[in-house]
Amino acid sequence: MSDSVTPAAQQSDLATTHTYKVAPNSVMAKVMLAFLTTAGIFYINIMPAVVSGLIEALGFTNKEAGFVSSANLYGASIGSLVAVFIIKKIRWQRWAYCLLIALLAIDFASMHIDSPWPMIVIRALHGLTGGLLVGIGFSIISRTQDPDKTFGYLLLIQWGLGGLGLMYLPGLVPSYGTGALFCALIAFSFVALVMLIFLPHYEVEKANKPIAVGTAKNHLLLILTLVAIFLFQGANMGLFAYMIALGLAANLDMDFMSASLGMASWVALVGAALVIIIGKKFGRLGALMLGISVTAVCSWVLIYSDNSNVYLYANIVIGIGWAFVLPYMFGICSELDIAGQFAAMGGFASKMGLASGPMVAALVLSGEQYNIVIYLAVVFLIGSAICVLKPARTLDKHAQS
Repeated sequence: MSDSVTPAAQQSDLATTHTYKVAPNSVMAKVMLAFLTTAGIFYINIMPAVVSGLIEALGFTNKEAGFVSSANLYGASIGSLVAVFIIKKIRWQRWAYCLLIALLAIDFASMHIDSPWPMIVIRALHGLTGGLLVGIGFSIISRTQDPDKTFGYLLLIQWGLGGLGLMYLPGLVPSYGTGALFCALIAFSFVALVMLIFLPHYEVEKANKPIAVGTAKNHLLLILTLVAIFLFQGANMGLFAYMIALGLAANLDMDFMSASLGMASWVALVGAALVIIIGKKFGRLGALMLGISVTAVCSWVLIYSDNSNVYLYANIVIGIGWAFVLPYMFGICSELDIAGQFAAMGGFASKMGLASGPMVAALVLSGEQYNIVIYLAVVFLIGSAICVLKPARTLDKHAQS
């Protein structure tokens, strides 16, 4: 893989026309970019199935299975950060091909491991590889004309196929072991590899999208947005990680909770679909404030989870808000930098939030006093809204002018 792109190579790429490539800003291109980016992190969307599969099929303890998931997440965070520094210097498609092939090999190797520490090491490597692919994917999405909608497709695919995986994969583990889980990841990476053939190059020079405001101000707006993404992801994942435990403490039935969380995952597609339909017609500020506020209120309502209807509908609305808010936040990062470095940094902040939320919740949790986790999530969400207020308002004013 070449670490740099020479001017001659760029001219050669520009001079080459492939009739089989999809239009850069078409719906098909958005879907393919969403698949490419999801391939690096799809295991997160089926993480409960992976963790339970490791425990059931390989006899891992809860702690060992948890270490495997943490290794994946923190590896992905590091990979996303690496993408920030290399995206301007690489031929992204060559790297994407190599990274997808590496993911295929790592998942295939994972099928033949049955010991905790080798699994932790190889899944950390998988996370690093996948995180780098996600960072590259985020960067390329930022070069499209309407990144908010593309991120909407990304969340639509993640939640939709993730819900499908959670529905069927756990039932396959007793018969096929963890091989069923890793085969699902292999299949997804292979589909993304085929789709990559049809994606155009998305050179920075052709990213016909101006930088929103002055460079110095961009950096301030970026920092605020990154903090907002981190807090938003940390709040939601920290609470989500204890959602079943919270329900058990409220004496809810396990079958009911499984159905409720599965339904919330599917209905959350509405949030991503709304982003695709609405886009920036009404600006980002109103959408973000509404989405975060509703998510915070429904998180607080979970205090009354002993009422099964409250538990069900609160989780559904939180899922919708989660899938609705994120594309707009990633869209802000994308609009601040056409090369894609800022979007990759948004991906890094997202992974760190996802990994850190459950850890912070575990540190403050005492016994079965889950209300403290709920209060912490609400505080994080309020902080997220405060941080994203200025970036969203600034870009909305710039768009109007």
